[in-house]
Amino acid sequence: MVIVFALVALLVLSVVVVGNWWMWRRLFRDTTRAPGLVRRVGVVVIAGGWALTIGGLVAERTGAPFWLQQVLAWPGFLWLALAMYLMLGVLAGELVRPLLRRWLERRARAGEAEAVPAPEPEPVPVAAAGPADPPPPSATDTPADSTTPPGGPLATPTRRLFVSRVIAGTAAAAAVGTVGYGTYGVLRGPKVKRVTVPLAKLPRAAHGYRIAVVSDVHLGPVLGRGFAQKVVDTINGTQPDLIAVVGDLVDGSVKDLGPAAAPLAGLRARHGAYFVTGNHEYFSGAEQWVEEVRRLGLRPLENARTELPHFDLAGVNDVAGESEGQGPDFAKALGDRDRARACVLLAHQPVQIHDAVDHGVDLQLSGHTHGGQLWPGNLVAGLANPTLAGLERYGDTQLYVSRGAGAWGPPTRVGAESDITVIELASRQA
Repeated sequence: MVIVFALVALLVLSVVVVGNWWMWRRLFRDTTRAPGLVRRVGVVVIAGGWALTIGGLVAERTGAPFWLQQVLAWPGFLWLALAMYLMLGVLAGELVRPLLRRWLERRARAGEAEAVPAPEPEPVPVAAAGPADPPPPSATDTPADSTTPPGGPLATPTRRLFVSRVIAGTAAAAAVGTVGYGTYGVLRGPKVKRVTVPLAKLPRAAHGYRIAVVSDVHLGPVLGRGFAQKVVDTINGTQPDLIAVVGDLVDGSVKDLGPAAAPLAGLRARHGAYFVTGNHEYFSGAEQWVEEVRRLGLRPLENARTELPHFDLAGVNDVAGESEGQGPDFAKALGDRDRARACVLLAHQPVQIHDAVDHGVDLQLSGHTHGGQLWPGNLVAGLANPTLAGLERYGDTQLYVSRGAGAWGPPTRVGAESDITVIELASRQA
């Protein structure tokens, strides 16, 4: 097992190294005439960017001083996103490069065909010609010392340089624009999404009941107190009956992030705010955070259930808690409930839906996937989760997966806009 892991790690490292070398070659070496400052700057940018990324990840995981985490996180995590889209841009450039060369070649040939030939010289009488006068040069003759290579004018260094610069410039502009817009979308704050979910067992009196679902806020060295306040203001603006915080609230300790989480005390809903752990809580000290959110006025549901006026609300711990003996316990949360009542379950990961089906849950609310966060990450996340985002049915149980309010790693989203979802329950008796 260790050997397999080492081989996979070596393969991944090799791919990353080769990919970054190729990126440096296409963006810096092929766009310059000779070794010099630009190529050296390229080495510093790429190597330095990855050094900051690795440093930021290590600092966060090892509990380094919080100021150091913040210093490393912003440039390091943004580089992670930028490098990804630079590589995609360079890869796309490999497809465009031969097409651009052929287009330029056809254009050059068309220009040669349209050129007006030089007029032929008038014949000179034989008697007047000198004994050794050479014939006039033809318009198509090429001087012996010509530097034009056999491939024609398009094979010259100038032409190759032009193609490389156009492709590299386009790739860089597209990557910077994509990451910039995706980062703006996160820092602006999540948008409100509204979804109506009919429940067969829901009584008529509960028709229109609103649950504000927020997941994956990821408060940490990048997203701090200001972002938390935006999330709270957005939730309160929907005037929900109940608030469900379904995990991955933080990336760090209570000591470092307590001030950032403080705005959560301002959450307001008729039936209160509830919280279940996500996998990142177990990276950050889950027990401490459970107590902290309780102090802030949220009610943790640790494999527990509460009976609301018209339905049951239950919550289970995240599967990451199993390593600490605090994993999900569906029997404890749901085993003795009255199945004639509708039941809404808070569970961080969509993969927990199968246990929810077995226990007769009507609706499970989850997060975790981020909707893929950075395209084409949605392809990988879609393979690892039964539902990537949105509402789906599994037997008699419905699963809603939020894309989340924040972002992990790069504060950037591409193709997976952040959201806070207002679930409006509908009674079929209404």
